[in-house]
Amino acid sequence: MEYGKIVLLETIIKFSQVSFDFGHDKTIIDEVSFSVRKGMKVALMGQNGAGKSTLFKLITKAIEPTSGEISVDKRLIVATAHQVIAPSDMTLTVEEYFQKCLGDVEPHELQRRLSSVLAVVNLKAPQDKIIKSFSGGQQARILLASALIQDPDLLLLDEPTNNLDHTGISHLTDFLMNYKKSVVVISHDANFLNAFTEGVLYLDNFTKKIEQYAGNYNDVVEQIALRIEREQRQNAQMEKGIQENKDKSNFFANKGGKMRLVAKKMREKAEKMESEKVAVRREDKTIRPFIIPTQEGLVNEHLKISSFTVMKDHHEITKPASIFLVKNKHLRIIGPNGIGKSTLIESLANGIAKGVSMSSGIRIGYYRQDFSTLDFNDTVYESFTKVVKETDGTIYEQHIRSVAAGFLITSEHIYSKIGSLSEGQKGLVSFARLVLQKPGLLILDEPTNHINFRHLPRIAEALSAYQGMMILVSHVPEFVSQIRIDEVLDLEK
Repeated sequence: MEYGKIVLLETIIKFSQVSFDFGHDKTIIDEVSFSVRKGMKVALMGQNGAGKSTLFKLITKAIEPTSGEISVDKRLIVATAHQVIAPSDMTLTVEEYFQKCLGDVEPHELQRRLSSVLAVVNLKAPQDKIIKSFSGGQQARILLASALIQDPDLLLLDEPTNNLDHTGISHLTDFLMNYKKSVVVISHDANFLNAFTEGVLYLDNFTKKIEQYAGNYNDVVEQIALRIEREQRQNAQMEKGIQENKDKSNFFANKGGKMRLVAKKMREKAEKMESEKVAVRREDKTIRPFIIPTQEGLVNEHLKISSFTVMKDHHEITKPASIFLVKNKHLRIIGPNGIGKSTLIESLANGIAKGVSMSSGIRIGYYRQDFSTLDFNDTVYESFTKVVKETDGTIYEQHIRSVAAGFLITSEHIYSKIGSLSEGQKGLVSFARLVLQKPGLLILDEPTNHINFRHLPRIAEALSAYQGMMILVSHVPEFVSQIRIDEVLDLEK
């Protein structure tokens, strides 16, 4: 479907009646048709797990469609900046990683292009440094650089603002606004998308179709709202006519004789009108409101931070602090990408942070931005039962399934391996685990990453109401503004 006026330019991507099935019974897209024209900057939107990243794989021919035709201009150089760096690449140096991206290129040419592209993404990165030693925000810049270094005609960006601080997002936005080539970007960040996109491809999780719109995110929301209102009004009028014909049919049927023929015609007319009702566009589902229970049996629990370590110009510096957390107190840790926020809270979660003391017996719920606390070989159900056994010792099947359903984890997903889920679905699994875990200390590292924007108010509400000790790292001010924060630790000051 295509809404709004689009200026005709050279078509570089064309999907014609394309379907893709994952396995034998899971349709991701169904007879989808759309096109992208040269120089366009398009947002690809949809619910977590709808299949947005799958669409990128179809464009790059990493996978083949079940049916239909995909035409991508053969002259195009296509490069993808993925959501996360592959685990197998984490032990590579910066130089080795970019050498792998470019393939067979002379060392001096690699150095020239690498120096240039790192400047573009505003990252100072020693080329002998191991990838996994960079922060999440720095890794996000490396992912973007790995695509840009290929000098692509078509740039595919999968959640590029994840882990980026305000400076990083501003830098990326300015770059894309001035970028002269074609871009398709997956993102849940409305402000970011509104700054540079001129079209939206909306993957409907219910119909498995792509709806194509002109304009930015705000324009699309307005168009969808008007369309739903129009469809509902049209159906209301139809409903009135249907009921009138049903009433007349019943009236004439009771008269008997020839009036029964009139009643039959009225009934048939009502059935015809029923079939002509339009299918009102359904909006993506939102997770249910939820509460993260607090660990029971703790007395006078506390956490004290008297010093911490940060990174400055790739060197460690220890700074003094005076932070004292008790039950129902929330701490936010702030600082630019690369200063050491994730390193600090990981050491807190693992109980090895220097300059930190904590009461014994506290159960820690740790939400990591890379989801490495999850075993990707477990099914979702196995992951839930493990955390319930560790917490309560007893498995209540109905409770597990109820919590899962609240996070849109249906029977379709609960026996899937975690590694097969989208990044957004892994995030919802992580929140469900926190509900089942009942932590005494909640530690969250960029919990908005990959999560559909519709879910964020519910998540913020649950975090704000959490009655245990909480430590939060987030670069999203709109999200943080909805959460009760009692104290802030600025690692830069």
